[in-house]
Amino acid sequence: MEVLGVDIGGTNINAGIVKEGAITGQSFVSVNAEDSEKQTLELLFNCIDGLITNNTKAIGVGVPAIVDSLKGIVYDVQNIPAWKEVHLKTILENRYSIPVYINNDANCFAMGEKLYGTGKDFQNFIGLSIGTGLGMGIIINNEIYNGVLSGAGEIGMIAYKDSILEQYTSSFFFTDNYGLNAKEIHDRALQGDDLALTAFAEFGTHLGEAINTILYLFAPEAIILGGSIRKAYSFFKQSMDQKINLFAYPEQIKNLKIETSELAESAILGAASLCFQKLEVTIQE
Repeated sequence: MEVLGVDIGGTNINAGIVKEGAITGQSFVSVNAEDSEKQTLELLFNCIDGLITNNTKAIGVGVPAIVDSLKGIVYDVQNIPAWKEVHLKTILENRYSIPVYINNDANCFAMGEKLYGTGKDFQNFIGLSIGTGLGMGIIINNEIYNGVLSGAGEIGMIAYKDSILEQYTSSFFFTDNYGLNAKEIHDRALQGDDLALTAFAEFGTHLGEAINTILYLFAPEAIILGGSIRKAYSFFKQSMDQKINLFAYPEQIKNLKIETSELAESAILGAASLCFQKLEVTIQE
């Protein structure tokens, strides 16, 4: 069974052909937040057109927004302002004539981890994606919890300090406070740059606050960190742990596991899993 998984992020659209649990072909295009709805859709088409074959049975799409997963309507994409109400399922099904399934991108990340990654070991965990924004997928009793319009887990929108959590726990923190993006800060940290090391120490403190909020709400067995900033984990782990160690119920966190994703493209795999689930075939098939 061959399906196509698409991860629409704040800066890139990544797509991959998934067969027997592996990505056999992949493409990506950059996204400009200032582009119109039509322009961004054309980028999406270009990404898919280069991969899809006559053997592709369905398309799964993860989007950083609230989603009516039944109708396939995407609402208010925070990092693509032109996408206010996009009937993405209808648009793609009309173009490609195969079934299309859509969910929130962080949900897809968590599903990818559950099916293919570190999440296999846990019944109840949180997938926390830290990159352009802050996304969260919730796995309860081995199942994704979507909420209304797939909107559960929008932890980044919680009020925090003078703004919201996302401004302090994603790439926004570095651009807003240091004038450099997360990758640039990471590159400098690798060279031992003091400013970069300070930036990550501050970032870890804020992320620790976010994780404590998650612990109060869900008391998960594990939190799996994904997104591009996870690659700098060694630079913010200490300050993050210091904040988590202040959690009010130490017994609750005694066995808590915080892991970084080892999957290169868990969001693509998770988006593809939407297809496998809906088509009622096992992942092994």
